[in-house]
Amino acid sequence: MKVLELLDEIEEIVDTSSGFPLTGKILVDAEEILEIVKEIRVELPDEIQQAQWIKDERQRILEEAKREYETILKDAKVQAEALIENDDITVKAKMRADEIMRVAEANVKAMKLGAFDYIDSILYNFQDKMDQLNSVYFHDMFSNLQTTFEKVNGTIADNRNEIKEMIYRAQMESND
Repeated sequence: MKVLELLDEIEEIVDTSSGFPLTGKILVDAEEILEIVKEIRVELPDEIQQAQWIKDERQRILEEAKREYETILKDAKVQAEALIENDDITVKAKMRADEIMRVAEANVKAMKLGAFDYIDSILYNFQDKMDQLNSVYFHDMFSNLQTTFEKVNGTIADNRNEIKEMIYRAQMESND
């Protein structure tokens, strides 16, 4: 996958960068690293971009529900005012207005809950995908780092053994 290749490229830059003696720090080209990070962002799965879409969609659904609620409320008021002329009609209008309000509020509540359930399921799926990505990418990255450190330690141990062998030979030659 392209992201792993880009991570390998960062690792190669870090491995081949010149270091500052005795500090454990290295000098890297910031522009080069930032360019690779931008490429990684471009390559990341669509689920990350879907999070923004989910946020926007949630806001749109809530605004639409609010507009519908306000429209229903205005219609109820208009109908109620038109029926005020007669007491019997006024009582029925108030009952109808209350019923419309209850229905509107129930519809708004149902739409909100539906939107929240929908967003929650999308976020749950997104969270699952992020967990999967974490287990795949970070496991590989740390495995590669561990292998690199093991190789470096092996090389250092070999070099130390060579030096000890040279010291031993030098001591043997000076004893002769």
